[in-house]
Amino acid sequence: MKLALCLVTLNEIEGCKKDVPRLPRQGFEQVFAIDGGSTDGTVEYLESQGVPVFAQDIRGYNGAYITAFRRCEADALVLFHPKGTIDPLETLRFRSHFEAGAQVVVSSRIARGGHNEEDTKLLRPRKWSTMSLALLAAGLWRREGPVVWDILHGFRGMTKDAFFAIDPLPSGLSIDLEIVVRSYRLRMRRVEFPVVENARESGATHFKALPTGKRLLKYLRFELTRPATALGPHGNARATD
Repeated sequence: MKLALCLVTLNEIEGCKKDVPRLPRQGFEQVFAIDGGSTDGTVEYLESQGVPVFAQDIRGYNGAYITAFRRCEADALVLFHPKGTIDPLETLRFRSHFEAGAQVVVSSRIARGGHNEEDTKLLRPRKWSTMSLALLAAGLWRREGPVVWDILHGFRGMTKDAFFAIDPLPSGLSIDLEIVVRSYRLRMRRVEFPVVENARESGATHFKALPTGKRLLKYLRFELTRPATALGPHGNARATD
């Protein structure tokens, strides 16, 4: 199996400086980046490190993933967000799962052995809301196989064929949730493994909790109305944004 690694970036210069030198590039047949319009030197830095950078063909978070899989020249793709919060060596853990037959592989800050940056705090709103969303999605659509708990973690991988089979919406920011929900509906083989996330040292999240939550719930409402027969290539009729 050929495996590609894609760095998904938008103004992550400091995270890239921390993570890129430690990327195990030898473990992948293809390494590249998809950039959403950085203005802080991220693109220039990546190119100086020998990482090919492609601008998104479609705007938005969903658009970043679609562009990445279109650029993928391998059988499966690992998506990594270089924020300086996850050990880049963890990218090597995906290959064995794909070679064992998994179609969707998600690294989990919530699964046993994982760690979320909120775990040192008494109140953990992001973690609890993610787990609640995971339970809702599993209750609605999972019919077999394991529950994916870290349903919103962007550090994940998928086979190229499986990604295009879910027919991702071309706009919005639902793609991480979409991948899991549609893998349930299409009964894809999925795996979740624990990972440790540290707090950001610089930069800020691109997804504010309240507006992001509203848009994800809007996506779930859309999915509830989407006929099972619409799943698969060319199945979506409209975007949620």
